[in-house]
Parts: sequence; C-alpha cells; structure tokens
Amino acid sequence: MAVEPVTPLYLIDTIGPFFRGYQRRVINWSKIPWDHAGRQGAAWWEQVCRDLNVLARQASAWGFNAASIDDVAHLADHPGIEPEVRQRIERYRVEMRRCFTVLKQAGLAVHVTMDVFSATPWLEKSLRIKRQPVNRYLAELLDRFFTDFPEVAGIIVRIGESDGKDVRDDFHSRLVIQTPADARRFLQALLPVFEKHGRRMIFRTWTVGAYPIGDLMWHRDTFTQVFEGITSPALVVSMKYGESDFFRYLPLNRNFFRTALPKIVELQTRREYEGCGEYPSPVGWMYEQHARELRQAENVIGCMVWCQTGGWVPFRRIAFLDPEAVWTDLNTFVTLRVMRDGWLVEDAVRAFARERHLGDADALLELLRLADECVSELLYIEEYARQKLFFRRVRIPPVLQVYWGNVFISHSLRRLLRYFVRDADAALRSARRCLDNLDRMLLLAQRAGVPVEDIEYMRDTFRILALSREYYFAENAPDIEARILAAKTAYKAKYPKRGLRARYRIKTDFKPLLLNPRYLAWAVQFLLRRQRGYRVIDRIIILNGLSLIYRLVAARKPDLVPGFASQSAMGVDVVFK
Repeated sequence: MAVEPVTPLYLIDTIGPFFRGYQRRVINWSKIPWDHAGRQGAAWWEQVCRDLNVLARQASAWGFNAASIDDVAHLADHPGIEPEVRQRIERYRVEMRRCFTVLKQAGLAVHVTMDVFSATPWLEKSLRIKRQPVNRYLAELLDRFFTDFPEVAGIIVRIGESDGKDVRDDFHSRLVIQTPADARRFLQALLPVFEKHGRRMIFRTWTVGAYPIGDLMWHRDTFTQVFEGITSPALVVSMKYGESDFFRYLPLNRNFFRTALPKIVELQTRREYEGCGEYPSPVGWMYEQHARELRQAENVIGCMVWCQTGGWVPFRRIAFLDPEAVWTDLNTFVTLRVMRDGWLVEDAVRAFARERHLGDADALLELLRLADECVSELLYIEEYARQKLFFRRVRIPPVLQVYWGNVFISHSLRRLLRYFVRDADAALRSARRCLDNLDRMLLLAQRAGVPVEDIEYMRDTFRILALSREYYFAENAPDIEARILAAKTAYKAKYPKRGLRARYRIKTDFKPLLLNPRYLAWAVQFLLRRQRGYRVIDRIIILNGLSLIYRLVAARKPDLVPGFASQSAMGVDVVFK
C-alpha cells in the first residue's frame, strides 16, 4: 500500500497532560512517566482527555496538523512480556485509544514514539532464547501494532538515546543500533512494514555520541552511509536544527542539504536549557534565520515542535494548559507562523498579543528583544559559545555554567572559561548591560500585560549569573565568593524547591583546581578539536583507547566522576561508548 505523504507536516508534542499530579521535584520530561500514569484511576484519565482536547484544538487552530505521543513499548502486546505487565498494557491500550480519538477529532494525525530498543526483562530473555534478532521482532511487533491501531498515522523512531538512569519502569530502553550499517539494516527491515500498512516512519538522527553511529546528526559520511540509496515513500528524516541539542549559537545542520528524502526540522519552544518557560527566552529570530536557510534545502516538508518534552528539571509549566506558560505558548505560536507561513517575528508577536488580549504589543516586542539579548549574552558567554568544539563524536554544548535546572559556579569552570575566553572585559560589560535590560523589562512587562513576577524571577536568577561572570573574569573582586553565597541564600529563601515557581539549584565549589594552566591547555588541545572531521589522534586514541581508559578509571575511582554527570539522563559514560 502506498503511503500518502503529509505535505506539509507540522508536529507538536502532547505529553504535558500526563504529568498532572506528578510530585517528583526534578521531573524527567523525556517521555510520559508511566509509573505515575499506571497508578491513576478513571478520574485522572478523564482529566487527561479534557486537557488533550484543549491542547489539540488550540494547536490545530494555530495550524499544526499532527501530534506526537508516547509510546509503542507500552501499547504493543507480546506473549513474551510478563503477565502482570501485559495486564497493565491492556489498560493503557484502552485509555490511549481515547486519547488518540481526542487528537484525531481535533484534526491532528497521531504519531507514536518508539525507542529502539525497549523491553522488559522477560521479553529480553525470550528473544535471547529464541535467538530472534531485534529487527525481526520489531517488524512483527509493528505489523500487529498497525493492525490493532488503524488510527495511528506513523511512528517517531529514536535510535540514538535511551532511557535515563532515573527511569523506573517495567520497560527500559537500550541502544542496539551502534553502527551506520546497523541503522541501514534497521531501515531496510522495517520500512516494508510501514509501506504495507500505509504508515509513516519519522526517523530521528538525534544521537548522544555513543558508538560509531553517535555522530549521525552532524557527520556527512555517517549520514550518507545510513541513507544513501534508500527511497521508501514511508520514510521522513527528522533532524534537530543544529549539530548538538537545543542550544543557541549553532549553525544550521548541513545534513538538511545532503539528501533528497523528505525531511522535517526539530525545534524546541519550551527551552530546556533556558528556563523551560519560567521567563521569556525568545526563539523567533533564531528560527526565522533557519527558515530562510532551509528554503534552499530540497524536500523540507515541515517541522516538529517540542513544546513540552525535554530536560531533567523542577520546572513544570505545561504549554497550552497553564496560564503561566505564556512564554512557551508565545514561542510556539511564533515558531509555527515563521516556519509554516513565512511571517516575520514582529508580525507573529503582534498577532499573539491580539489573540491573548495582552497589552501594548510594541512593549512586548521590546521586552522580547531585551530578553533575547539577556539569554544570549548572560546565560551564554558569547565568545565561548561561538567556538566550534568537538570531543569524540559530540559537539560540545555552547554553554557550560547552566545546565537544565542547575547553575554551576566553581573554580574548575573558572579555569576552563578563562582558557577559552580571551576578552574578559567584553564578557563583564555584556553582563552589566543585561542587568540594565532586566530593570527595563520590568516596566515593559507592565505595559505589555505579561507576568511581571516572571521578569523579577529572571532578574534574580540572572543576577547570580552576573555574579558568576564576575567570579570567572574579574581581576579585582576579593569579596566575590561571599557575595555569591549571600545571593544564593537569598535566592533559596525567596523561591521554593518545588511548585509552579521552582528555582534553579545553585551549585558552588570554590576549592582551587590544582592544575598548572599549561597542563590544562595541553589537555584541552589533546582531547578537543575545532573541526568536524576526526584528527589522526582521534582515530588512534580518542575514539578507541580513551573508552578503555575511562572504563578502567571509573571502575577503580567512581568518585572522580561527579554525581550530576554520572546520574543525569544516560550518564556521561555513554559518551565513551
């Protein structure tokens, strides 16, 4: 059966309602918390359907025509799964059918996410005993899944990231596609199933750097090895806009120009590294530039907008549902107008202000321009952020001192940033200018009719970032450590640990790093490169020998790896696979 391509394809994620009542302080927003959803009764599911209806109808009214929702593993039955888990799956299937109906009735084509590969312990054992390859198992599973769920239009496949270490579930995913050849065999085995049922496979090139496939999202040779010669009408390739995660200062991913296959660009409007909608972090001007460039790429058929998914954070405003999520809603509206309709950001912002009955649209625009500058120059350090740095198969993030819901202020970061940032005066001046911006933004927020308390929260948070900037680069600030600790104490007293207004964690460590600057420079030059292509030393030592060295060191001295790096998401060790 031929697949009828949706052109254009504008996807939005819809997992927000499933986090209602979820009480963990730091939430893993990567997928629906099934351990939480599975304990809920009929009233909770009724609320989910009501929330989904609100979300879906607003998204459809704006112009989205498809939705993503989690996930195949918890919806596809199999005799190899533990009996009690199969009972829970049956309950999920009943409830999620209702959710699918809500999305479809609102005009959104349903696309279900799938990790390759996710299984229970019994299922893993069953496949080993039968010696059944994962690809054959998945082909049979999806053949039944498509028959059971005719309302599902497609599957969104993630092959380069698995569940985080905090996931406690009957199912757990792991990375089984490790090479370009593995990815190619997967596509060749699964695409016929999609073609048979007339469904769409949205194949994400996102990877976290693990194994030889780990550079798929940015390396032209790996990309070519996977996709060259594949012409299935069922396939859509999905790529994040940059060569890393959803950060600023990243050029448009050049792989958009290296294949004629249908492609969509992944964009994030609830910025997981920039406050998750707790304060304005405008993306319109950045995406407007990407949209102009993408007009030169062949067969770009739309975008996938992540307005709820992503990050391990305490922040919990839910787009489309919470009035406090105005900044995420604004980003989402502007992003779709820019990407779908080719609007200018200014026109989109004014249209949003009219729709939401806000105040002075010109004041809102000025506020957003100032907020854009504050995020770009104070949350990021521009001189460092503009540098192209790679370690193994990963492009190094353009921000080091802020990660998810954490602000890091440490002597080791001070030494590292002083190595990369040569114009310390410019970094200090931009911080002071941004603080002036924030004072002006408080007045503009009143005129614009947007929450003044969000700007106040942004100002309090960014004042700590400005103090950290002073700690990193000022030559004459003898009392800076005391001022940082005092500001940290005041910040903790003003903002609670949890709730709709959660705070960043300020992690300070002023203990001197006992490392000669010359040795630090040697280590950076040895481990990092400023080019996409691999050096000889990368191929001989960094990609192979360093993996063995890391495993030996981590096994003998696990305390050398900070808890945050080892326990968050998949853990830093995945980079060394």
